[in-house]
Amino acid sequence: MRKLIFLSLGFLLFTNSGWGQDIYELNSILEIRLTFAEEEWDGYLDSIKQRGYDERLIGDAVINGKAYPRTGVRYKGNSSYYNVRKSGSSKLPFNLKVDFENKDQELPGGFTTLKLSNVFRDPSFLREVLAYEIAGKYMPAPRANYAKVYVNEKYLGLYNCTESVDDLFLKKFFGEKKGALIKCDPNWNERTTPGCPEGDKASLMYLGEDSICYFNLYELKDNASWKDVIDLTRALKNKPGQMENILDIDQTLWMLAYNNVLVNLDSYTGRLCHNYYLYKDTTGVYHPVLWDMNLSFGGFRYTGIGAPLSNEKMQTMSPFIHYSEKNPKRPLITNLLNIDLYRKIYVAHMQTIVNDFFVDGTFLKRAEEIQNDIAELVKNDENRLYEFEDFRKNLTETVKIDKSMIIGLAELMDARAAYLTNHPLFKKEAPLIEKVKHKASNEEVTITASISGTQKTWLYHRKETYGNFQRIEMYDDGTHGDQVADDGIWSTSIAIGEGLQYYLVAEGEKTAALSPERASYEFYEIQSN
Repeated sequence: MRKLIFLSLGFLLFTNSGWGQDIYELNSILEIRLTFAEEEWDGYLDSIKQRGYDERLIGDAVINGKAYPRTGVRYKGNSSYYNVRKSGSSKLPFNLKVDFENKDQELPGGFTTLKLSNVFRDPSFLREVLAYEIAGKYMPAPRANYAKVYVNEKYLGLYNCTESVDDLFLKKFFGEKKGALIKCDPNWNERTTPGCPEGDKASLMYLGEDSICYFNLYELKDNASWKDVIDLTRALKNKPGQMENILDIDQTLWMLAYNNVLVNLDSYTGRLCHNYYLYKDTTGVYHPVLWDMNLSFGGFRYTGIGAPLSNEKMQTMSPFIHYSEKNPKRPLITNLLNIDLYRKIYVAHMQTIVNDFFVDGTFLKRAEEIQNDIAELVKNDENRLYEFEDFRKNLTETVKIDKSMIIGLAELMDARAAYLTNHPLFKKEAPLIEKVKHKASNEEVTITASISGTQKTWLYHRKETYGNFQRIEMYDDGTHGDQVADDGIWSTSIAIGEGLQYYLVAEGEKTAALSPERASYEFYEIQSN
């Protein structure tokens, strides 16, 4: 994580991005060569897959020309494995762990795990890498690029390579790795536990105090316990308006806004209600992290409410899906958006995503750049799951894959951006935040801003590089130093301590504005030596 160093009191817009050169640079395509002693290596991997994830087949890996002996390998995935295996294709998804036996072995950037996806149900080859790239502008998110994969000298094809949500990821974004990590993905092979309340997959519904009711719905990872799951679901049910000390509200709202804008329904927002992590840091705050983007941009059509969506209904999907229906099976949406401030911030986040990528063609230009970079590799991939003509076609229009219709990315997002920008709530004028300033005296700093169109203004602040932001109210009392004026200047004072990171939220009658706009992933920082 990039550090800011100040020789004197300073003021800067800071963003939680930037991680140096490493294997996940999108403009760098990896070459991965695996060698197994076993001629029937695929049969061994199939057997391991059926038995569970604790085992791996040992092989030697050469990644970008560097050898990683004794790498542990297994197949991964659910539909991307089982459906493709059933079709007879050899292009199955892999999980590689280079430190499986040699704990000191690591990849450039300190990475130890590679997750290789076979681009299942995405003829465009774009959804995974582009969706993660967009998400990374607003919240902690894995990154993805491409890899050419060989096994025992046979070329299997072009894969997506996605960053793992592991210790390195947690350290990068949360400054620590000793908290509790929970994978919110049900065990699809298990049935509902008898005697438990009716839940809905990894939806964070409160199912009582008996941990057995949660066993098949979540996977406990590092340092996690069932108490962590139960505590969060109980608070979300009973005290959704009092969760700012235990849930990263802003990161949650970004995730929900992102899923909605991109029609990413293979997520918490859709029928299967999965594909995200929760990290409970050592201060007790839960942070959601989205995961598995291969069906983003309308690749999955089921919301969990009614029939699958047509192209038109995906283009015009309500920004308040589940909330409008007061759906008790999606408490993270229904209960949080029922709070006025959170709902207004959620809408502001949606507007930011739409304006950044989908109004002026930024998204399409980036998609075309990526496709141009990989076009020859896709063409030469004899094991690709779909026809090469669908690779280009699916960028702009719907293609038929087996019995499924996969909507074109631009076909979806051009219409969706138009629908959202013309939504009555999106057309309402938001507050305007200008001239954010600070003035320090002794151990206190006063933060001021010129704001119009607001009813309330909030300062979110923290005094550490990582951790949750706390909220206090700002006031427009017309008093600033020795001057008194009704000039729309809002202010508040706070002890500066060892430094201060903050952002502002101006709350209007129906809308909100943030400064910086991409807060809390971006924020202002004041440091003193």
